[in-house]
Amino acid sequence: MSAIERAAPGDAPALKRLLEAAYRGDSARRGWNHEADILDDERVTAEELAGVLADPHTAMLVAREGDALVGCVAVTRKGAHLAYLGMLCVEPALQSSGLGRRLLDAAEERARQDGVAAMEMTVIDSRDVLIAWYERRGYRRTGETRPFPVRRDPPITFAVLEKRLTTA
Repeated sequence: MSAIERAAPGDAPALKRLLEAAYRGDSARRGWNHEADILDDERVTAEELAGVLADPHTAMLVAREGDALVGCVAVTRKGAHLAYLGMLCVEPALQSSGLGRRLLDAAEERARQDGVAAMEMTVIDSRDVLIAWYERRGYRRTGETRPFPVRRDPPITFAVLEKRLTTA
């Protein structure tokens, strides 16, 4: 079973490889959760990833098997009561092993420990299977959509999903 812990700055190169392998290109097609048929550009630049790791409001959690990073998820505090979940991914060959669920649970627990009442995320709105996976875990569409940060033809839109983390 993989250990889940906070990423260190030295994990950046391995995190970059993991994110690209899980989201883009032919390697991503080995798993069910990828964007390779929608997007073909870089998922995250090395500079963006360094910024995430240095951000005091973001906790990048990683799953390790031995020395290898096999999964990750970022939790970013957006205010007193809201956190943003992003970059959840699992090595494609290990998808459907339950690791994604464990990472999601760890991210939600981290947010609860920080006193956050709700977690939100954005998902490309055409990714119905992925949205359904999150809905089975308690996330709901808010009805809000957001534009993709880079102009695409055809345009890409994000659906906003949210989950209450507290019962109060």
